[in-house]
Amino acid sequence: MEERRKLYQKYPSMRKLEELGDAYAEWNDGREAVLLRWLYDHPNIPNMRNNPLVICEAMDEFAAQRDFLINIGPEKAEKVAALIAETKPSIFVELGGYVGYSALFLGGALRNAHKDNQDANNVIYWSLEADPVITGKAADSLRQLKEEGKLEGVDMLFLDHIEDLYVIDLQVAESLGLLKTGSHIVADNVLRPGAPEYKQYVKEHTSMETRAIMGLIIPGDFEDEIEVTKYKG
Repeated sequence: MEERRKLYQKYPSMRKLEELGDAYAEWNDGREAVLLRWLYDHPNIPNMRNNPLVICEAMDEFAAQRDFLINIGPEKAEKVAALIAETKPSIFVELGGYVGYSALFLGGALRNAHKDNQDANNVIYWSLEADPVITGKAADSLRQLKEEGKLEGVDMLFLDHIEDLYVIDLQVAESLGLLKTGSHIVADNVLRPGAPEYKQYVKEHTSMETRAIMGLIIPGDFEDEIEVTKYKG
């Protein structure tokens, strides 16, 4: 009881999850629209423009206080950001999306990793009108980008969607020749909810070396793993 009380005190949103149990919906129940309105009404909104981490911090606040969000969360995002700082990928591709948390957090990490590069200062901003969001299957998008000549290779591939698709989508990236010697594949949620087939695939792949990094799902402080795999060619 004491541990649960401390959990609710730290993350009030966890109470709803505990109370509803299996009936609890983790996403697509209207909370995303509530989050957007909450961000617009946030007292710190003047500091959010061009500041990805401030936006992510506000999302973390919402997830802890109001309703759970299926984002990567700050603890695991920091570990992926550290890998970005170490490897400095030029082409980063994320498969999966929700409310833009990882795109903002890791996009900021990419910008910081290349801050000494003069090209990093030539930031291009897209609008929905100029560069509309097109939803679809990750594998189809990879094929389309390859066919259109917009994607020739990937330095870091980040998998953060339906875990049962991790192997399939990685195989598509392989078949398209997008992975090169030194490319990294980073997969979230391989422990919770779990991606056992993916872990086995990268472990047994003769052209890959892989390791697991422990992380926490926040809010909740649930143990999870990030699988970091290096393509040897």
